[in-house]
Amino acid sequence: MGPDSDDADLLQAVAAERTEALKILHRRHAPWLRARLARRCADPGLVDEALQDAFVAVWRGAHRYRPAHGDAAAWMWTIAVRRLVSLLRRSGNIPEPGGLPDHGFGAAGGVTESAEDAVLVGVEHGDLGTALARLSPDLRAAIQATVLDGLTVREAARLLGVPEGTVKTRVMRAKAQLRGFLA
Repeated sequence: MGPDSDDADLLQAVAAERTEALKILHRRHAPWLRARLARRCADPGLVDEALQDAFVAVWRGAHRYRPAHGDAAAWMWTIAVRRLVSLLRRSGNIPEPGGLPDHGFGAAGGVTESAEDAVLVGVEHGDLGTALARLSPDLRAAIQATVLDGLTVREAARLLGVPEGTVKTRVMRAKAQLRGFLA
């Protein structure tokens, strides 16, 4: 295992409890994961905690990763963003909306594959991912928070630091632009 190893191979090595493989994955993916999480949360402490929790979950759940079900980076992103949402809810920055589905992430920190994970990989790397990249940052953040991350409008508004009506308007505009891009 070296720095040139494929992510899937590194995850297999992590599943075999090889810490060097986790270190390589961390060096490779932590910077962009931190940047994406920081676009969703202004608290660097929570972002760092979510990132740390995500890599602990990768360590514990690497044996569940299957290359046939999607890209390793997308798999790790899904873990990281869910960790952030969980931390935000616990900190009181996002109110608990009565319990959202667990989507395979249990209290023990394990990760299971779901249909949602497969869809997220397609979103990240397919035509929709290209269309999302064409949106303005404000519209993209609103659609990512509400549609991709599964937050309510209230939660997204608190996370993005804008009124709920602004989130609704941005999501509506983003959907209209996406329809045009994908037509």
